[in-house]
Amino acid sequence: MPSFPKTMLHHSEGSNRKRPGGPFSHKHDIQEQRRALPIASAEEQLVEEVSKIDTLVVIGETGSGKTTQLPQFLYKGGFCKKGKIGITQPRRVAAVTVATRVAEEMGVVLGQLVGYSIRFEDKTSSATKIKYLTDGMLLREALLDPMLQSYSVIIVDEAHERTIHTDVLLGLLKAVQKRREVSNISIGDRKLSKKREFENGNSDSAKVSDLKLVIMSATLDTAGFSEYFDKAKTVYIQGRQYPVDILYTYQPEPDYLDAVLITVFQVHLEEQPGDILVFLTGQEEIESVERLLLERSAQLPADSLKLVVTPIYAALPCDQQMQVFKPTPKGSRKVILATNIAETSVTIPGVCYVIDPGLVKARIYNPRVGVESLTVLPVSKAQAVQRSGRAGRERPGKCFRLYTEDSFYKLDDATVPEIKRCNLANVVLQLKALGIHDILGFDFMDKPSSIAIRKSLEHLYILGALTDEGKLSDPLGVQMSSFPVEPLYARAIILSCEYKCSAEILAVVAMLSVESIFYQPRGKSEEAKAAKQRFQCSDGDHITLVNVLRAYVCEVERMGNGHAAGKGILRWCKENFINGRSLRRALDIYSQIERYLHGMGLPTMSCKDDWMQFRRCLTAAFFLNAACRQADGSYRALSSGQTVSIHPSSVLFGKKPDCLVFNELVYTTRHYIRHITRIDSTWLPELASQYFLSKTAS
Repeated sequence: MPSFPKTMLHHSEGSNRKRPGGPFSHKHDIQEQRRALPIASAEEQLVEEVSKIDTLVVIGETGSGKTTQLPQFLYKGGFCKKGKIGITQPRRVAAVTVATRVAEEMGVVLGQLVGYSIRFEDKTSSATKIKYLTDGMLLREALLDPMLQSYSVIIVDEAHERTIHTDVLLGLLKAVQKRREVSNISIGDRKLSKKREFENGNSDSAKVSDLKLVIMSATLDTAGFSEYFDKAKTVYIQGRQYPVDILYTYQPEPDYLDAVLITVFQVHLEEQPGDILVFLTGQEEIESVERLLLERSAQLPADSLKLVVTPIYAALPCDQQMQVFKPTPKGSRKVILATNIAETSVTIPGVCYVIDPGLVKARIYNPRVGVESLTVLPVSKAQAVQRSGRAGRERPGKCFRLYTEDSFYKLDDATVPEIKRCNLANVVLQLKALGIHDILGFDFMDKPSSIAIRKSLEHLYILGALTDEGKLSDPLGVQMSSFPVEPLYARAIILSCEYKCSAEILAVVAMLSVESIFYQPRGKSEEAKAAKQRFQCSDGDHITLVNVLRAYVCEVERMGNGHAAGKGILRWCKENFINGRSLRRALDIYSQIERYLHGMGLPTMSCKDDWMQFRRCLTAAFFLNAACRQADGSYRALSSGQTVSIHPSSVLFGKKPDCLVFNELVYTTRHYIRHITRIDSTWLPELASQYFLSKTAS
């Protein structure tokens, strides 16, 4: 059981400043709420700064209102006369929730004046002037509109998160802004430009850009952004942060999930009313903790508050993500189980208590061996501070860190930018599609290693996406860059049309784009394994995934529509220990990717039950992820030479096939490969002859 020492007070930055009134409530006038935000008093100054200079860095503390209010200030200030205001978000849930809030504040229908665009969903129209969208979606828009002419202002929000898309976007926007410089400026503007030149010590040019950039961050460490954008001016907006008491454990916790459960009930039974936000590393953990909380809450005293458990993570459908923002029912306490999606991107009302195990799941890519692994890592100090701040948005709160105080001070100061630890193949492919061929010379804010870039170029060349000259191949490379999926999956989809199994490959890609199709409740592992066997194929996990989606679609068609049908589908999912939410999301992704396929004039065809043809297609598509069994029973990945083992969750665990292809490598106690299918080793030189013959020759 985690034990906490006497409360250690830690008042977050700005906690002693004057704080405006309480939380947002629909009972209060929306305009009064807006006027109560700290940013409201800076409206005129912000509009003036954006009009005067090309790039502005805004430090907006948590609760300042920067994300919802600044776009409205600029709209009111006339910045939409020649284009839209685009506001990028690192996560889709933030784009949706903030756009919804702004539409409400402006009294307009969502999708008209105010809208959003996220992967697989677009809620905009020709009338949209304030557009919230993910970083990745703006990059995709740049493929069709390289100069981003439809935008007059672009706001990069939550820039401190430094996702891989954010870093590429910053470099792209910097270049676009320079290309959109204009010299035919008015007398007044020319005077202003000359004044800027004098202040900056530069009188060589009188050009200004007609694309305004605003870089917004919730952290004070913004010197890098200012420097990157040629010493851009920085303005600071104080937030609305109440004091947060930080509590640590006396000893390290050997089982942090058990510690989470105990701490939730400790807070629930001993603390004042207020919702609890728990940070976990992924969907599987969240679903496991959710089930255990619901089971154990049945044993709570009759006079205690009822526990309402709501999850939020990236793979969760938007309508279900929205559940966390609904008011907590009277007589209840909400427990929100979240990934790092809730650190800064979204604000969940009602939270007074935060439980932080101090861990995060991250992708780590080793370019030397070409292997990407999903690893659970300690958070950085900056992340820990952001997490604790979630408890002080509406009133004084508490953060329970499930690690020792010494451990906190040993954490890294900041998170390593994603672009320095991830596979860059998708980034390189997108840059090539944008006509940027000198990847090594691209102006990244934090340049990835040259070996990582070269390995990505080599990877894309092997997949056939690049020519010998390093340009996009036509049609394969051009087609691959059009799909909103990883290059390996994009190539698999295109190849599947040749093998007449595109329906099955689409199903695989969709199912691999969501997490945790099967689950095993405690005490029911045997029943869950028996249920999984109904869909299993001895050839591997990919066919098993196809079988699950096929069975689900058949069940939906058999049940029809209506409330009773919905209940029947839920019952079917429960009986088969299947995550219905993940399946619905997979089906939606399937439909969206199929539209891209049809847009290229490529058909959807099914191989029915010709699994030999399907496995040959998998071999041709995923040959870089082939592995062969060694004499000691382990497997060697052919492209990297790394020793790997079959994950216990795989259909092929314990079966010892001679050769296989896989889709994911996860490191826990050893390197495990997941999502596996048995193949014939003779298919590799036949279906990927150029690659394997060259390896043999070398």
